Amino acid sequence: MRFDAVVAGVGMTRFGKHLDRGLKDLGAEAVEAAVADAGLDLDDVQMAFVGNCAAGTVTGQESIRGQVVLHPLGVGRIPIVNVENACASGSTAFHQACAMVSAGFVDVALALGVEKLTHPDKTVSFAAFAGAVDVEEVAELLASLSADREPDGSRPDGSRPDAAGGNGGGANRSRSMFMDVYASAAREHMRRYGTTAEQFAAVAAKSSYHGSLNPRAQFGEVMTVDDVLAAPMIVEPLTRPMCSPIGDGAAAVVVMSGAEARRRGLPEPVRVAACVLHSGWDHAVDEPGTVELCSSEAYEEAGLGPADLDLVELHDASAPAEVMGYEALGLCAPGEGGPLALSGATRLGGRLPVNTSGGLLRKGHPVGATGAAQIVELTEQLRGTAGARQVEGARVGLAQNGGGKKGNDAAAMCVTILTT
Repeated sequence: MRFDAVVAGVGMTRFGKHLDRGLKDLGAEAVEAAVADAGLDLDDVQMAFVGNCAAGTVTGQESIRGQVVLHPLGVGRIPIVNVENACASGSTAFHQACAMVSAGFVDVALALGVEKLTHPDKTVSFAAFAGAVDVEEVAELLASLSADREPDGSRPDGSRPDAAGGNGGGANRSRSMFMDVYASAAREHMRRYGTTAEQFAAVAAKSSYHGSLNPRAQFGEVMTVDDVLAAPMIVEPLTRPMCSPIGDGAAAVVVMSGAEARRRGLPEPVRVAACVLHSGWDHAVDEPGTVELCSSEAYEEAGLGPADLDLVELHDASAPAEVMGYEALGLCAPGEGGPLALSGATRLGGRLPVNTSGGLLRKGHPVGATGAAQIVELTEQLRGTAGARQVEGARVGLAQNGGGKKGNDAAAMCVTILTT
């Protein structure tokens, strides 16, 4: 589907543990900032899509999350559509807003991603992630993850974990089960391609530098590769900085049709060149999956390829996910993601900066807000307003955001290309 849509305004909270703030407060900050950035009033918004993943589990709010969040702002009467699509909830909300303005149903639409994940009882937060798999298959999934270890308990490279390491049984109790999913994929990548823990650590170290330049990032500490490797082991081979944190936050995007942007005289708008959404399906392990499908269609729709990109916001829920994302998006050949991470090419000043925001690892991952936050980062980069983390001359940016698990793939995946 070809879109006729532009990003007219963006707004975002700082991501972090906002124990004293709720969905309404976080959402209001992002929405008001985005509408003001677009030079509009809230009355100009004709339709809203609100992405949220975990409110039902964490706060108890079900069914009317978007209406509840927007009502204090005086937003009512218009259609408000609640979007729940795992970690891709925010990007799905953006996709739907772009589709509606492109189809001519409305001229101005709002996409909001908002999430409250922190809770005094961490098992409640972890339970929110547990619902992003087929609940009838959880026991089978956990058993398969537990079985995916070297017979002697060693790491995939043959070395031994220390007493605090290993592949433990803490999924859903002391950590999200998705860290076990990513760790299993990482171990397979290490076995198949010789990828090393140092290469995964390079991703986390690079993103920590980027995050230190982003005032809205959850973490601002700069870490070296050695710092990352020396951090506590969560599940082999993932140390703590290689895992995205639990946090809260909101990000909002005002979308206009191209015609409305021209009518309003919007100066140099950021254009939605492509936005592709797919769900996972049953396919062979070695066959292309959702990332490859979404990105190939997005490149075709935009008339661009990986070589045309100036920056990428990639769904690095773990450091290995970024390495594998390089390969799936066509930024390098299969098996070359690890060397690419270690080369410095994806760092600011490198050939193709990735996750200039700090990514999920350092900016944070309030799951329903993440996809919209990627659009905020790309928009600011393409406008040239990203400050200390600005990519010089950025004209084309790609965002990849997915989540959930069904079978051997993500349950939902979205790839967006923005251009000036």
